[in-house]
Amino acid sequence: MKTLYCITGLGADEKVFKYLDLSFVNPVFIDWLTPLANETLQSYATRIKEKYIHELNPLIFGLSLGGMIAVEIAKSIPSAKVIIISSAKTKNEIPFYWKAFKYMPVYKILPEWSVKQNLLVRNYFVGAKNHAAKYYIKHVAKHSDIKFYRWAIEHIITWENETVPSNIIHIHGTNDKLLPYKFLKADIPVNNGGHLMVIENAEEISALIKNIIVN
Repeated sequence: MKTLYCITGLGADEKVFKYLDLSFVNPVFIDWLTPLANETLQSYATRIKEKYIHELNPLIFGLSLGGMIAVEIAKSIPSAKVIIISSAKTKNEIPFYWKAFKYMPVYKILPEWSVKQNLLVRNYFVGAKNHAAKYYIKHVAKHSDIKFYRWAIEHIITWENETVPSNIIHIHGTNDKLLPYKFLKADIPVNNGGHLMVIENAEEISALIKNIIVN
């Protein structure tokens, strides 16, 4: 059975994948590392790869921020097969209004309680509709690491990658409010899928992942 290295999203943990059927692979859930001072997304991805991924032809699955990390890893391992979901491949696929926070970095000064308790905003932008997704959002808010959150936001909006590796397959929901479909080019669109479609459209996403890996 093949190993699938799974990299989750900002503030998330492996629980976000529990609704997926990954019985056809051996999933390895990668834990976030503590960012180093002034570390870029690219160098962070290199550390993730060096610690966890030692195969010559790995299968990698990245969700949201994890997808961006997976893109950077894909650039350094051309033989890898990489699936990204609810994510972006380059800086050009990140909406211009998120990049405005480079000039108004309020995320650096927001108190921790406001980041953790603003669930209505979180629910809206990640498109949480069903009970499972809303429950997961509460879990993420409760367990968020504010230092990692601030580091990640800064390096998402200042990400400079312009290269789209040929070994990436991009799955994206047409109703993703955090990373709207109109700003990017996905290989496989998921009709009405939101940012948390790995939970809300788990059966469909599981089938897509299986088809990519098994076929």
